[in-house]
Amino acid sequence: MRLVKLSVGLVLLLLLPFLLWGRGVEEAFTIDGTMAWLRGFGGWAVLAAALLLASDILLPIPATLVMTALGMLYGPVAGGLIGAAGSFLGGIVAFLACAKWGRLAARRLVRDDELARGEALFERWGAWIIVLSRWLPIIPEAVSCMAGIVSMPRRLFIGALACGVAPPAFTFALVGHLGVDRPALTFLLSALLPAAFWLIVHRRIRRATSMNSI
Repeated sequence: MRLVKLSVGLVLLLLLPFLLWGRGVEEAFTIDGTMAWLRGFGGWAVLAAALLLASDILLPIPATLVMTALGMLYGPVAGGLIGAAGSFLGGIVAFLACAKWGRLAARRLVRDDELARGEALFERWGAWIIVLSRWLPIIPEAVSCMAGIVSMPRRLFIGALACGVAPPAFTFALVGHLGVDRPALTFLLSALLPAAFWLIVHRRIRRATSMNSI
């Protein structure tokens, strides 16, 4: 129960910036506002976009709008790559920071046996939790933090995170590039494609592991 409370606490903590500054940030980072903001950085716009998406761990950044704007500015391939890189960077930073400092804090709040159960849960199901949570608001950041706190295997986390961030980034970049307004289809693709990607990668990992063990 303490581990569950810790998870809920993380979600509430990450929700706080949305409650404080969400409306202002949302008004500033419309698609047109995001494009104007990025153009203001000139040659540094690509780095600014990636850092903007990475800061989603701390700020209420409307990531899907930013990814759509990237598609309009840079096209579906380059825009998708920038969006995926920014989201990936944010997830990695959250994971590493919580692995280093969050676990120390968690040990004061959660018993060792509860942390051990969390470790077992994330070792078995953590990749799917990461992949399937990427289309939700706030939850992906909390999941990345929890993965770090319970010391999820780094390779597993990186693989799942990559499969989770790439499809939405390229999907929204394509939508922006084509100027298509199909929210239902975009939502469906951004939810299902990460799971499909991870299913393929997971099978290949298992196959490679079984061949190495022979």
